[in-house]
Amino acid sequence: MARPVVHNDSLRQDLLAAAADLVDRDGPARVTLRDMAAAAGTSTSAVYSLFGGKSQLLTAVVEDGFRSFGDSQEAAAAGGLQQLGVAYRAWALEHQALYRLMFGGALAEYVDCRPRPETATTALQPLVDAVASAQAAGTLRAAPADVVAAAIWGQVHGLVSLELAQSGPPDMQWAEVYTAALDAVARGWAAHPTPAD
Repeated sequence: MARPVVHNDSLRQDLLAAAADLVDRDGPARVTLRDMAAAAGTSTSAVYSLFGGKSQLLTAVVEDGFRSFGDSQEAAAAGGLQQLGVAYRAWALEHQALYRLMFGGALAEYVDCRPRPETATTALQPLVDAVASAQAAGTLRAAPADVVAAAIWGQVHGLVSLELAQSGPPDMQWAEVYTAALDAVARGWAAHPTPAD
């Protein structure tokens, strides 16, 4: 008697990675459930068993991305705002397909792919906490921590998005630009801003 097919966590992770890469490359409208299953070396029945269907799989891709991103931010949190910024870019460069899917909006426009709001909120909590901690230490300007965090996030997100899209001169030194931007953010939000060098 044949053994039943085991749909385990390893297969789940393979499907999440395959779906992210395919949808990032070809767009959600052109990628079928069969394509994603084949790329992960499995069948559509495994997708239905593990996720329920295409929209549920793509929602899981985005939620898994936010969890992974949140873990990397949590790991960098002890280093304060500067290290959170460094970790932000490092994660985006390592997970480019996921980053574009999480923040590009293409999935929500095509399929009912709406991660739970708390998924993204939890991932960004280390940034809010670091802002509050710096304010309590007197090194960051007093303002609502979530507002400051959102402003900082917008600045680093914009620059990382430009880098991933390669929107700039072909010889752009993105690491150098990003470091300069982090320094500018730190000076701009400092409790006692120092003049630029």
